[in-house]
Amino acid sequence: MHDGKVKQIVGSSLKDSGEATTNFVSEHGAGYFADLYFNDGLRDGHVIMLGKGNEVAAKEALSRHPGNLQLGGGVTPDNAKEWLDAGAGKIIVTSWLFSDGELDMERVKFISQCVSPERLVLDLSCLKAEDGRYHVACNRWQTVCQAVVDADSLGRLASFCAEYLVHAVSVEGKRGGIDQFLVEKLAKWSPIPVTYAGGIRNLEDVRLLHQAGEGRVNFTVGSALDIFGGNLPYAELVKKTRTLDF
Repeated sequence: MHDGKVKQIVGSSLKDSGEATTNFVSEHGAGYFADLYFNDGLRDGHVIMLGKGNEVAAKEALSRHPGNLQLGGGVTPDNAKEWLDAGAGKIIVTSWLFSDGELDMERVKFISQCVSPERLVLDLSCLKAEDGRYHVACNRWQTVCQAVVDADSLGRLASFCAEYLVHAVSVEGKRGGIDQFLVEKLAKWSPIPVTYAGGIRNLEDVRLLHQAGEGRVNFTVGSALDIFGGNLPYAELVKKTRTLDF
């Protein structure tokens, strides 16, 4: 959600002014997609509010089928319950987890007590740095933190949440292929469910992701889908994922 509309943007391009590199703007409202996913048996789709002016549209989507979608974007302990009451199955917490540009474990512990781990998804979107490790990126992915995504950090945080959401920042929204190495590592490192996002452009990428992730890594697709202006048929992807026939 951006300016109250369903859009596909390059996440790392979002500026303080609200400007962003936009791949697609839908003519349909958020409720349309909530119905579509529910009717096709898809759970835990993401409603992400990018900036202000998205609250009404987000609540429209969540209220259609309470518990079926996750909500992220500007979530804090002060409004977490409001979004759960509005129909979110889980909330995705990103920026609030960070203090002075670094992951704050006290904040992680606090929000897991406010919400309960079963309803909490931690966003650990990351970028491969010069040291060869995947560093967490915050502040709309503009700030690269010292915190890294690895077996130790994912193991340490697992008791505070139900799931991780990990965007591969360098490829997200660009439809240029997945970060296969990151997918392989997430499959080995994460002791709890993990959802990967970034770069999926066709069914071959989905097959590669399933193989690299050893069937343990969930995924999201956005800009590549034909319902969002791309070339990947949504209906075919739904069919393939049901049978794991890639």
